[in-house]
Amino acid sequence: MAHVSDLIATDIDQYLKSHEKKSLLRFITCGSVDDGKSTLIGRLLYESKMLFEDQLSAIEADSKKWGTQGDQIDFALLVDGLAAEREQGITIDVAYRFFSTDRRKFIVADTPGHEQYTRNMVTGASTADAAILMVDARKGVLTQTRRHSYLMSLIGIRHVVVAINKMDLVDYKESVFRSIVEDYSEFAKQIGLDNITFIPMSAFKGDSIINLSSNMPWYHGTTLMGYLETIEVDDTRMQREPFRMPVQWVNRPNLDFRGFAGTIASGVIKPGDKVRVQPSGKESSIARIVTFDGDLEKAVAGQSITLTLQDEIDISRGDVISGIEAPAATADQFESTLIWMHEEPMLPGRPYLLKIGSKSVSATVTEVKYQVNVNTMEHVAAKKLELNAIGICNLSLDRPIAYDPYKDNRDTGGFILIDRMTNNTVGAGLLHFSLRRSQNIHMQHVDVDKEARALAKGQKASILWFTGLSGAGKSTIANALEKRLHAMGRHTYLLDGDNVRHGLNKDLGFTDTDRVENIRRVSEVAKLMVDAGLIVITAFISPFRSERQMARELVEAGEFIEVFVDTPLSVAEDRDPKGLYKKARRGELKNFTGIDSVYERPESAEVRIDTTSLSVDAAVDLIVDALKLKNILVD
Repeated sequence: MAHVSDLIATDIDQYLKSHEKKSLLRFITCGSVDDGKSTLIGRLLYESKMLFEDQLSAIEADSKKWGTQGDQIDFALLVDGLAAEREQGITIDVAYRFFSTDRRKFIVADTPGHEQYTRNMVTGASTADAAILMVDARKGVLTQTRRHSYLMSLIGIRHVVVAINKMDLVDYKESVFRSIVEDYSEFAKQIGLDNITFIPMSAFKGDSIINLSSNMPWYHGTTLMGYLETIEVDDTRMQREPFRMPVQWVNRPNLDFRGFAGTIASGVIKPGDKVRVQPSGKESSIARIVTFDGDLEKAVAGQSITLTLQDEIDISRGDVISGIEAPAATADQFESTLIWMHEEPMLPGRPYLLKIGSKSVSATVTEVKYQVNVNTMEHVAAKKLELNAIGICNLSLDRPIAYDPYKDNRDTGGFILIDRMTNNTVGAGLLHFSLRRSQNIHMQHVDVDKEARALAKGQKASILWFTGLSGAGKSTIANALEKRLHAMGRHTYLLDGDNVRHGLNKDLGFTDTDRVENIRRVSEVAKLMVDAGLIVITAFISPFRSERQMARELVEAGEFIEVFVDTPLSVAEDRDPKGLYKKARRGELKNFTGIDSVYERPESAEVRIDTTSLSVDAAVDLIVDALKLKNILVD
């Protein structure tokens, strides 16, 4: 290493001691693509003397190899570690770097500027105390600049530097700087950003990074390093908030010990303090605070600990232990801000996994109230959210969770959405408040249950979910099956796709959003009929696996039987009993499954019907045999 402090060579113990007492600042660099974020971080690492001699040699060689800055050092290569980034000159992943000065330690996240990687910027910003927003002096404030700024305001970053970079390419003109300051300040007012510092600089040349530049005698403000070293970071703020600890693990090494491990999100805890476990609401007192190095008399926000309680109460991973004076709230319906991060759009009614802290629950977006236009901050009507869209949405969960509004606590108010089929993270969100209806609606106990109703009918309640292309034969086989079961004295009901659209779903069209809502409603009706003890037969194209999975999970294991009527598209199109394929081929029907809308084949249906080789009666025989095998038909 070139050098950090003379104490390293003369008194290493004293150096380490002084290093321990330095405060830590976490910050991000963000902005539009090619605004100079990686170059800036490379310059900071270079100027803070945090590079080994072999790193300097390697970066000089790489600069010549890639040829991005002629004969001069390309500081961006210190950060852009991926080969794809070096070839394209852009940052794809979030790159974290550590450096320090005599006054402070720093962890910086270099986040991507390209629009398709906005999700990575959210990841980097989630733990940051400050942000450096890069603006290319030649281009001014761009859409991505505004998007990143709005995300910073949502996430709650309190300190923002607008670094107007590449001033060397506009001849260090004050007028250019002033114009960008005026433009950005007007936008910042709209989104509530008020603690902003503007610095004109050249990351490549080093202007205003460590020292004020003679090239800009008109600028008398702080340098970037001067700002980073002196902004106040309240490390103890979360210690003053009410106590919260999401349970990450129930520690049960033997019969004599049962502890609850996690990282304290906020507050302070001591043995003897009373706590409430949520969402159950059960209360107890802290017996011990256990760590690897021994028990503690007190633990504070940020520490990883194991708590033991005075009472034996049921606590699971994902529960939240709260201070009894101001416990977290619980609810299962919320208003939230949702940032969509995937190429596949967010569709209301589609089931996702919501992960908040260490708890995962099933969730659906019930309504997109509006989408935010990041350029004008207008509220725009929307039925779905596309990649990088930011919307205000209502959420419904399958069970209550403990939470705080995000503005009060990031850890217990921030969540991600996960695609149930691929396990990809597709969205990130901030909880605002619970919806009042979630507090007013409760399940009413009834004495006659599903099992009693089904037993009286001599059968096991279930759903037979027919899926397949239009013209596959779903309705024909489903109708024949119901006739057979009725003749056998069974109690059934057939929900057919066309019939349902004449009543319950007459308001829905055939967009992906409406298709999802169509299946959601039918699934809920089928669930009620199963509760009535019926064998429910549904005949719907139901093109998406995620919605069929949602329907399956609404009922108990063994009560959902997927019947895939497997008919090739060419055969279904030749049959075309309603003339729909011809209309679709002529362009008269949009979003027609199999033509211009996808059909996702079942991967593990309980029953597969090959209509190219089976007659209707043979298909019914096959299904009845499956029902007997699964004890749906009780003799």
